Amino acid sequence: MNKKPDLLIINCKELLTMRGASKKPKAGQQLDDVGVIHDGAIAICEERITDIGETKTLKVRYKDCSSIIDASGKVVSPGFVDCHTHAVFGGSRERELVEKIKGETYLDILKQGGGILSTVCDTRKLSIDKLIKKTKKHLDNMLAHGTTTVEIKSGYGLDLENELKILKVIKVLNETHPIDIVPTFLGAHVVPEEYKTNPDQYVSLVIYMLSEVKEYAKYCDVFCDSVAFTVEQSKRILTEAKERGLSLKMHINEFKNIGGARLGADLGVVSADHLDLITDGEIDELVKTNVIGVLLPGVNFYLMNNNYAPLKSMLEKGLPIALATDFNPGTCPTENMQIIITIACLEMKMSTEQALNASTINAAHAIGVANEVGSLEAGKIADIILFDIPDYNYIPYHFG
Repeated sequence: MNKKPDLLIINCKELLTMRGASKKPKAGQQLDDVGVIHDGAIAICEERITDIGETKTLKVRYKDCSSIIDASGKVVSPGFVDCHTHAVFGGSRERELVEKIKGETYLDILKQGGGILSTVCDTRKLSIDKLIKKTKKHLDNMLAHGTTTVEIKSGYGLDLENELKILKVIKVLNETHPIDIVPTFLGAHVVPEEYKTNPDQYVSLVIYMLSEVKEYAKYCDVFCDSVAFTVEQSKRILTEAKERGLSLKMHINEFKNIGGARLGADLGVVSADHLDLITDGEIDELVKTNVIGVLLPGVNFYLMNNNYAPLKSMLEKGLPIALATDFNPGTCPTENMQIIITIACLEMKMSTEQALNASTINAAHAIGVANEVGSLEAGKIADIILFDIPDYNYIPYHFG
C-alpha cells in the first residue's frame, strides 16, 4: 500500500520519467526513451516520490490529498544532474577570452602561466568563508537553471592545505545549500609551478594527500593527458586511491590521446570524462568494463574546438553517455545544463531524448546517485523541475 501523499502534482502536459534505468545506465537505443507520460501526475510523501502515473488515476487514488500543484501546460522532468564541475575557485579568467579571440590557444595560455595555474594562485589566496560565499552564487545559478545534484572537484589548491580547504567548502555547502553535492578529490589536476621540474615528486605528494582527504571525498580523479599526468603517474595515484576506498574517475583524451582510456578500463573507473580523441577500440574497452563516458561539449564550444567526442560510435557500440557542464573559470564558465544540452544537440547531433537522459539518469550513474535521483520513480527523492514550455523539445530549442 502506497503512503498517503502530502503533495500531488497533477495535469503535467508531458511528464518525463527517465524510468527503468536506476540499476544500470542507458545505452544505445535505450537513450531514445524518456518515459513520457501525457497528462501525468506524481504523488509525494516527505519529499520522496510514492506513486506516478496518469492524472485521472492518481486524482481518484489520492482524492483526499489537500496539497496539490496544478502543472497544466507544463513539462515536468527530473532535476538535472551535473556530474562534472570545478565549481570552487578564486578569481575569473575573462582576460583569457580576449587572447583566445586573438588566436591564442588554451595550451598557449597554459604555457604562459595562465589557465589552471592562474586559478590555483587566486584560489590559494581566498579563505574558506570567501570561497563558500563565491561558490554559493554558482550553486544558486545552477539551481535557477534546473540542476538539483552536482559533482564538484577540488583541484585548484594543489597542496594539502588548499585541497583540504576546497573539500571543506564543498562539505559545508552540501550541508547548507538545497543542491546535493558529490565531492571529488582532483589533486592531480596539473603539476603546480613549484614542482614543474620534478613532477614525480608532486605525484608522491598527491598520494600522501589521499589519506588526509578520503574522509571528504567520494571519488579520486586524475587528469591523464599531455598537459597534465602521464599514464604511469595516473596509475600510481589511482591505484593508491582505490586501496584507500575511493572510487575512481579520469579526465582523458581532451588534448591528446596518451592511452588513458585503457588505464581507466583496467582500473574500473566509474567514468571517463571528455573522450574527444578516443578510438573505436578504446570505446569497446570502456563498454566491456562498464565505464560511463561523460561528454563535455561546452568545453569544445568555448575553446572553438570542433573535436567533439565521437557520439555516433559511442551509441553504436553501446557506451553509456552522460552530459555535464565542466563548469570552471577557464574552459567552460557556465553553470547552465540547458545550454550544454543545446550544444550537444546542435554540435554533436544528439537527439533531445538522448541529451535529456544523459543529463539526468545517466549523469546520476556517473556519480553513484542513480538509486536516489535522475529519474522520477517511486522511492526516489522528489527532485523535480517544472518547465513552462510547449513540449520537451523546447529545452534545447530555446538556449541560454
